[in-house]
Amino acid sequence: MGDRALVLGGGGITGVAWELGMLSGLKSLGLDLTGADLVVGTSAGSVVGAQITIGVDVEERYSAQLRPADGEIAAALGKAIMLKLALSMIGPRAPERVRARIGRVALRTSTVPEEERKAVVAGRLPVREWPQRALKITAVDAQTGAATVFDRNSGVGLVDAVAASCAVPGVWPPVTAGGRRYIDGGVRSPVNADLAAGYERVVVLAPLTRGIGPMIGADVQVAELRRTAHVALLSPDADALRAIGRNVLDPAQRAASARAGRAQAASALDEITRVWAG
Repeated sequence: MGDRALVLGGGGITGVAWELGMLSGLKSLGLDLTGADLVVGTSAGSVVGAQITIGVDVEERYSAQLRPADGEIAAALGKAIMLKLALSMIGPRAPERVRARIGRVALRTSTVPEEERKAVVAGRLPVREWPQRALKITAVDAQTGAATVFDRNSGVGLVDAVAASCAVPGVWPPVTAGGRRYIDGGVRSPVNADLAAGYERVVVLAPLTRGIGPMIGADVQVAELRRTAHVALLSPDADALRAIGRNVLDPAQRAASARAGRAQAASALDEITRVWAG
């Protein structure tokens, strides 16, 4: 199984950029996390996780974040969607039932066509076949609320798995995969770090750390992991938060977010090295 796991959390298009900036910055300082024995990707993290496990150079993907975001679709979590999501919290609080109500919001909301959204996600993946390395991609069944983990043995294509993990409810359409429809893995947890249980050294890059309602926050999962593992949890610092701005789905903030992640790597290096390299 190996002993090192890299967990990449959700956080929109700016989260993709910040994570790639962090990974690129750390590599430039002599610490390469991309060879992890396991990579767990949620939403934005599923994009980054797929990119690094299929063998694409992280410096190239970082450089791509600095170019104009052609092919991306600007979006935002507007007030109407936020209200619908807030109303979905009313009722029985069992996590799976809440997730199912959020799924109903997603299924009923008119967005861009599913194939158009999949094409955007496919454009982020230079290679579209599952890697041989261990990669777990999270999603949530839109009808039942069940948490789902895709890997190369799931019978679901890599593009479909990543698109499902990135299907922000009410913003992007639920994604059809294996005869089911799925929404963003971040609906369960912004990081899903518990999937790294059993690994001795875990680094969690979390553009977002707090969930809403019954969503499991990064702090809770990391605290549990620390009972048996060395864990580093990194999220955007003050400069990175300013670069990201208020809308994590805004392609115009991509380059600034990537640069901020790369700049932050220097201050995070010692903590991550202690965990990763012992």
